[in-house]
Amino acid sequence: MYKYYKKLLGEEPEFIKKYLKSPSLKRLKKVGYFCGMDYASKDIYDFKDYISRYDHSLTVALMTYKYTKNKKAVLSALFHDVSTPCFSHVIDYMNKDYSKQESTEEYTEHIIMNDKYLLKCLEEDNIKPKDIINFKKYSIVDTDRPKLCADRIDGIILTGIYWCNEINKKDIKDIVEDIVVYKNEDNEKELGFKTKDIAKRVININRNIDILCHSNEDNYMMDLLSRITKLGLDNNYYSYDDLFTLTEEELFKRLNSSNNKEMKELLNKFYHVTKEEIPVIELSNIKIRNIKPLVENKRIN
Repeated sequence: MYKYYKKLLGEEPEFIKKYLKSPSLKRLKKVGYFCGMDYASKDIYDFKDYISRYDHSLTVALMTYKYTKNKKAVLSALFHDVSTPCFSHVIDYMNKDYSKQESTEEYTEHIIMNDKYLLKCLEEDNIKPKDIINFKKYSIVDTDRPKLCADRIDGIILTGIYWCNEINKKDIKDIVEDIVVYKNEDNEKELGFKTKDIAKRVININRNIDILCHSNEDNYMMDLLSRITKLGLDNNYYSYDDLFTLTEEELFKRLNSSNNKEMKELLNKFYHVTKEEIPVIELSNIKIRNIKPLVENKRIN
């Protein structure tokens, strides 16, 4: 399904191909889009396929190219998740950043500035690192909710395919072909839709994603993996910086080699817990994924 979606967005522009070899970007091939839950109990999560942060980064970049042709914006989109640590937003949970889930974005500059291959590519293209570090300055790439951007739409599509299981090929085609660029009420470029029916479909999918992300099961599993990760840090199995350089496979290998009794018990729960065994967990201020798209350049509720 991902290949079909990627094909709809169009071919990779020639200038982007050398950047796909950047070590910092290639690491994301082994950082899952669903926050480490690919390894979790299949009774809680049963994803159709593995989708990585690299896959997400590439389709956000292709969507940005499709609607802007702006080289700097495209590269900014490609590297917008380069500071994603192992287990993604689980680390935000560990950092108690439940509402914004942006606690690791401060590492973006550090990672980009330490990728020598990437810096060489940027120099060849006469692009300054600062032009891609602050991806939020490109509203097509990233913008505040409830507005829509390439990152947000791509997230809805990928989650709708692989977690919600409610997007098929026709839905993908309908959504991609209905997207247009508008100037919003803040005079920014924003992605919206031509037709209200498609916008409503996307709103409904997003609402169901938000319900899943606020479910007791998801809160429990995200919190559980955050406790596992914190215990690994406390026992010096890795450093905080290692979360941004290791792959999830490597991190789980270190966790699984532990002889710590508490670690073994927590990992056993993570791998084997059933829905019936999950206790009620209270977490406040979990991120609300609200959207209000533009249709015919008017914001709809």
